[in-house]
Amino acid sequence: MKSLGEHILIEFYGCDNSIINDERLIEDKLVESVELSGATIVKPVFHKFSPHGVSGVIVIAESHFSIHTWPEYGYCALDIFTCGDKIKSKKALNYLRKELKAKNISVIQLNRGMLDLPVEKIRHKPTI
Repeated sequence: MKSLGEHILIEFYGCDNSIINDERLIEDKLVESVELSGATIVKPVFHKFSPHGVSGVIVIAESHFSIHTWPEYGYCALDIFTCGDKIKSKKALNYLRKELKAKNISVIQLNRGMLDLPVEKIRHKPTI
C-alpha cells in the first residue's frame, strides 16, 4: 500500500529563547524551510502571544507546515505534513533545527491516507 502523505511530528528542546519568541524571525525561518523543501506556499499565518510564544502555519499546495513555541521552556512543536513524494521534508527539518538552535530533537513520522488501492490508483492531485 502507498500513502497519500507523510506527517512528521517534531519536538525541539533547548532552543534559543530569543529566536523562538520573535514572530517575524519564526515566520522567516519557517518560510525559508518550506522553500528549501521544494513545497509551494499558499498562505502563511502567524500570531505572537503575550507575554511570550508564537504560533504559525504555512498552508502549502501539498498540505502544511506549522509551529508552536514556548520560549519560557526553550521548546517548539512542529508539524510538516506533505502529500506526494517530491517534498524534501528532512531538508526543512534539519534547517529549522540549526536555525532555532535546538539542542535535542524528537521526531515521529507517520504515513497518512493509507488506502487499500493499487499504487497506480493513488493520485495526490486527482484528475476530474
